[in-house]
Amino acid sequence: TVDLKYDDVSYATVHQSAFLRCGMMPVQPIKELWWFKIGASEERVYYYDPTSVDAALMKRAKRSSRDNTSLEIHHTHLSDEGEYKCRIVVWDNTGNSTEPSVPISKEARMMLKVNVPPEKVEITHLTSGRNLSLRCKSEGAKPPADILWTKTSPDGVETEIPDLTKTREIEPAGELYDTAEQIFYQLEENEMIAKISCVVRHHNTNTTIYKNITFVSPAIQNALKVTMQRFAEPVLYSSIENQDGQDNKAGLVKISADPGFKVPYNTSVTLKASAPGVYPEPRYLWWVGDQTGIAGRELHIDNLEEDKSYYVLAEYSLGRVALEVPVHITTSDYSQWNDSSRDGDAMVNDTTEGLDTGAIIGIVIGALIAVFFIGFAVWYWTIGDGTHVFSPKKEKPHTIDEETVPFRSTDKPLLRTISTQTLEGRRSRREPSI
Repeated sequence: TVDLKYDDVSYATVHQSAFLRCGMMPVQPIKELWWFKIGASEERVYYYDPTSVDAALMKRAKRSSRDNTSLEIHHTHLSDEGEYKCRIVVWDNTGNSTEPSVPISKEARMMLKVNVPPEKVEITHLTSGRNLSLRCKSEGAKPPADILWTKTSPDGVETEIPDLTKTREIEPAGELYDTAEQIFYQLEENEMIAKISCVVRHHNTNTTIYKNITFVSPAIQNALKVTMQRFAEPVLYSSIENQDGQDNKAGLVKISADPGFKVPYNTSVTLKASAPGVYPEPRYLWWVGDQTGIAGRELHIDNLEEDKSYYVLAEYSLGRVALEVPVHITTSDYSQWNDSSRDGDAMVNDTTEGLDTGAIIGIVIGALIAVFFIGFAVWYWTIGDGTHVFSPKKEKPHTIDEETVPFRSTDKPLLRTISTQTLEGRRSRREPSI
């Protein structure tokens, strides 16, 4: 007698080789070998006749080299899954060489299960402060995949997150399955970086897929913790002028300006904020003075006319930082104005350059008026000093004050006045002329 050795169920992974065992015990000379796939009808997959035919009716099928009767299917498709039948016909003369050989047929049925590893893994999140809601979805697996969550410390130690509040959903997608799991997790107060992984395991295909999400706090250098009236709690603060330009620090907030941080008068400027390494991207809020904040990565400034400092807040579930971004006017071709106080007062820097035509005309008119008044004053004081004594008209009695008019030898006054100065004031005495 001939017995067949086979497995009731065989497993294969899609796109890999499948092996369906159907061996003989003991081994006998083969007359015919048939393989069928059982469906609505028997579909012939393979036929073998040692005398003439070795035909694979399925191009991806062939006899196994292990025993010459088992079947191998290469590059397995999901559609290859199903029930198969192996039929072996052997010659048997029951050990009597004088009797003619009798063909003996043996059959065995078995199932082929095709497993499919997850095709796609996605992780989504919602944040509210330090509270995280994470959802991981594995798509296109057969059978459904398992999901667990791990956390990796800054020194690289990975541990499973314990005591998670989570919900799991398994949804069929045709012949495949989607598995989704949602968890709720709260970040610790001292955590400035948190790497959380969704680990999708598919045991049937020995497949493990990691999907990581790393929360990194926005960072600045030379930070000070200050309180701003705009925010309820203290915030880490610095000016971009205090940053040393290092690029290797995770989450470092960077500011760029187009065309630059120093621009000519009346130039438009676009400020841009970014935080490389921070995932997901933080929220940005720009403001200047007491104005309402403008949300977004970019701030566009039209026609800058004076030096100003703008501020940007980068906020994230792990923390927030604020940066002061000064923008300066560099050209002296126009009037320069500095914001010298918070109340809006301005101070003129330079009045000697950049004068327009109206200013020049005003200066000229002012100079002419000044010359007029100076000439009038000279004329007035000249008349008042007694130049009229040389007038041909009849002289009037007058007194000469030597303190104001120099003594001239041609003038011989009848009396000479000698003035002396005391603490009590000025007094005079008259002496007869010599």
